[in-house]
Amino acid sequence: MSKSTTNYRPETRLVHSGTLRSQYGETSEALFLTQGYVYDTAEQCEARFKGEDPGFIYSRYSNPTIAMFERRMIELEGAEAARSAATGMAAVTTAILAPLRAGDHVVASRALFGSCLYVIQDLLPRYGIETTLVDGLDLDQWQRAVRPNTKTFFLESPTNPTLDVLDIPGIAEIAHKGGARLVVDNVFATPIWQSPLALGADVVVYSATKHIDGQGRCLGGIILSSEAFIAEHIHNFMRQTGPSISPFNAWVLLKGLETLGVRVRAQTDTAARIADVLASHPKISRLVFPGRADHPQAALVKKQMRGGSTLVGFEVKGGKAAAFRVLNELKLAKISNNLGDAKSLVTHPATTTHQRLKPEDRAALGISEGFIRFSAGLEHADDLIEDLTAALEKA
Repeated sequence: MSKSTTNYRPETRLVHSGTLRSQYGETSEALFLTQGYVYDTAEQCEARFKGEDPGFIYSRYSNPTIAMFERRMIELEGAEAARSAATGMAAVTTAILAPLRAGDHVVASRALFGSCLYVIQDLLPRYGIETTLVDGLDLDQWQRAVRPNTKTFFLESPTNPTLDVLDIPGIAEIAHKGGARLVVDNVFATPIWQSPLALGADVVVYSATKHIDGQGRCLGGIILSSEAFIAEHIHNFMRQTGPSISPFNAWVLLKGLETLGVRVRAQTDTAARIADVLASHPKISRLVFPGRADHPQAALVKKQMRGGSTLVGFEVKGGKAAAFRVLNELKLAKISNNLGDAKSLVTHPATTTHQRLKPEDRAALGISEGFIRFSAGLEHADDLIEDLTAALEKA
């Protein structure tokens, strides 16, 4: 394994961290497409399974390519350990469920991606785990929700899709005083703009499918935390249940990390320009972008984030019909429920990612029928702005 690169800046770590070269001295990271491994002797095999001999056993447990991806993310995030998973939701579900047992209690922000809400509201209670949803922006609600059996807090910040920014240090303090851990989904901020572990979180999860791949190619997820948390709760759970990432996908994600900083900065700059134009557009009734002074949590953004976001949220006057007209008129931005891609992607959350919510619950979260989530890609900002403004004329 390569030497630690934690003394370097993030851009350098994204290129060099975790590189493991074979005897051939390849420049690009090697892709180890193998299910299993062979041993020189039966004694070595026994020692490997006992954990007395370092090395790989089976690619459901670990693999050289996967290990490189995990090490690069560890050094980028400032974590002690990590385990990657087949998808972002596999990472989220494992990080939440693996440490828990019947009788435990979870507190989560109400503003979550639809699949995360399913895990909190539907899945956990099936196994005797109690859950409470709170307004994530209200620290008093987090405090009041704590019980003697509370084990986990879970949130995403900025939130999907309305880009609210939650007070990670404040929520972490409440969790720790109550004997709970804080798990943060950092997808919308990316490791470039926010470091939850440094802000007090105990666990960070990513859908690597989004910005880390960034080019619409593969699925993946990762859990980052302390060595103790990964060893005690995550490693054996994943080893036995098998939500493992494939070596090929890990290799794709490794290559994606090399350009993550460049892409996220360019996309954020573009998103900021789009936000500035749409903020004063007569067809827009609400504009949300974490980099603007009019963001509802602008002071908090400056305190805990190093930049804004690659996403812009805006509400089109005229509800669903007007929003659909805008979506259908766009020539460059493609209708999709994904984000963080090199191509600009546009989503109508009320009918896609959050359609399972009751209308009154969507309204409480600010997800109106006219609300659109725009994920800025790598196209020229002027072309995207022209495309958006032309589509809005049809709203």
